[in-house]
Amino acid sequence: MAAATPPTLRSLYRSILRELPHRPLSTPSPLQQRIRSSFSTAPSASTSSEYDLLAAEQYVQYARAQRMYATLLERYNPGMGMDEEERVRLTARRVGMDLPEEWRKS
Repeated sequence: MAAATPPTLRSLYRSILRELPHRPLSTPSPLQQRIRSSFSTAPSASTSSEYDLLAAEQYVQYARAQRMYATLLERYNPGMGMDEEERVRLTARRVGMDLPEEWRKS
């Protein structure tokens, strides 16, 4: 792994912020402030800074994979958040049937 150059650190910082939930720059979250402070301080030892850089890159890959997983899960399982009755009604409509009205004694 090459040494952490300022463009590499800047790219890593931006990719971490890209994976976090969007907030306006005028009101950054405490997590965003913590990440910014950790990137703005000078590293003390080269081995620990390389380890931190690798850990941050791994975090970005993990967060990106989790976001993609959630997106794919929503796309390919659209009835995931529905109750059973609604799911049955929509399944029947998908094959061209309408469920009969339930009879209720008044």
